[in-house]
Amino acid sequence: MAEGLVGGEGFAVDASLIRADANRQTGGPGSDGMPPDADSRAVREYFAVLDDAAFGAATPVVPKYLAPADPASRWTSAHRGPAFYAYSTKYLIDLDHAVIMDVEASTAVRQAEVTACKRMIARVQDRFGVWPERLAADTAYGSAEMLAWLVHERDIQPHIPVFDKSARRDGTFERDAFIYDHDDDSYVCPGGKRLRPRNRNFATARGDVGQDGFIRYRPPQQDCGGCALRERCTPNMPARKVTRSIHEGARDLARDIATTDAYVTSRRQRKKVEMLFAHLKRILKLDRLRLRGPNGARDEFHMAATAQDLRKMAKLIPLATQPLPA
Repeated sequence: MAEGLVGGEGFAVDASLIRADANRQTGGPGSDGMPPDADSRAVREYFAVLDDAAFGAATPVVPKYLAPADPASRWTSAHRGPAFYAYSTKYLIDLDHAVIMDVEASTAVRQAEVTACKRMIARVQDRFGVWPERLAADTAYGSAEMLAWLVHERDIQPHIPVFDKSARRDGTFERDAFIYDHDDDSYVCPGGKRLRPRNRNFATARGDVGQDGFIRYRPPQQDCGGCALRERCTPNMPARKVTRSIHEGARDLARDIATTDAYVTSRRQRKKVEMLFAHLKRILKLDRLRLRGPNGARDEFHMAATAQDLRKMAKLIPLATQPLPA
């Protein structure tokens, strides 16, 4: 920062899997838990992070297999090849010169990526006073909750594709065909009918928001039953349903940003973090950890990132001119 290598306007974040020092042949089913006689440092660290949102609490899903040598590592087949035990390293970089601003180690699941991203952004803001204007990332960071956190809590523009499962492959109307009426809190379908969270009043008040943070909008069944567009809208269900997130405002902002030239530039610049991971594995040879446990993963990831930043400084900052020996 003192040398002007950090602009502080645009950041990018991404994650990469690093193989753990655990033999894929010696693990047992995750449902069986740890052997009673397991008492190594890696095992003690595993129990210590069971409630950590970046490790044990990242997902309620029980791991398919558990490695007694390093139980905090996660069994994964994300590379679409033979499964292996791995940790995940996350980089938060400045887009000017790809300087690594922060590093976070976590378990190898997507939910932990979002948690790590939030932690890194908060640390950089608290430690260095750097508040980026925009964040570039892939769809893994495009959940409604993450976009809302960036927009409403950190005032950061999300240059991130929205994680959306509303696309349809059967030729029926997609969600975009339904127009949202803010004043009436309803959707208007292509046939002109209204979809609402409730179509009748209940004696006991009910909440409209589901446990997943989405509101379901539906029309009365008779509206769909006699509609001429039924076969193009909801041929297999009595009535059509449209979901809307409670964070839809942040999602709409991300969709609007995705149509700008600045977004295209951010998508191109985001490749810088992927290049850092390629350098990490191919040049620094950190494609497999030497240390075990969450602390070992953190130490190796931070040392490697430090080496990459020092290498960056050596390339970008010219050495002071030294007088030639007489």
